Amino acid sequence: MHTTQPQLVLASTSPYRRALLQKLQVAFTVANPKVDETPLLDETPACTSLRLAELKAKAVALDFPSALIIGSDQVATLNGSHIGKPGNHENAVKQLQTMRGNCIIFHTAVSLYNSATGKLQSQIVPTSVTIRHLSDEQIHSYLHKEQPYQCAGSAKSEAMGIAIMEKMEGTDPNALIGLPLIALTQMLMNEGWDILL
Repeated sequence: MHTTQPQLVLASTSPYRRALLQKLQVAFTVANPKVDETPLLDETPACTSLRLAELKAKAVALDFPSALIIGSDQVATLNGSHIGKPGNHENAVKQLQTMRGNCIIFHTAVSLYNSATGKLQSQIVPTSVTIRHLSDEQIHSYLHKEQPYQCAGSAKSEAMGIAIMEKMEGTDPNALIGLPLIALTQMLMNEGWDILL
């Protein structure tokens, strides 16, 4: 990291986002944005993810007045309906039973907020995932092995969850896991930070 670069802050306590950001080999600090993630009335899933990504980035700005702050959020949908984190085995079974044979859209938003200048960059990176026609036995077996109860859509694409997927379409595989690194790299470059140098 160049000494002239501002501090980089990840406004997320997600271990998945932290691991993704580490791929870029930049030094960063982690902060908890503590925002209400409840969707607004009549808000589209894409708008929810974008609003929350921006809200998270700005939420920690007072603690980091001269930093580049990354906010990210993801909303999964099936036929336009929100799919949340299952939280437990029973809910995950119901989710996967509903999702099997269907296409799920993951709306992943990323924001980069310069707390010194007030400049905000944001982008939504959608990914569509078609789930295999799974049997109930396959669903229970997968869930017992992986236990993805804190993942929207009850699956970890970066792990065994890839096996329940028939097809994936998107511009950045990292977006599905939770942080679109291609978009983020461009945002950093727009701030004069070429992470390759």
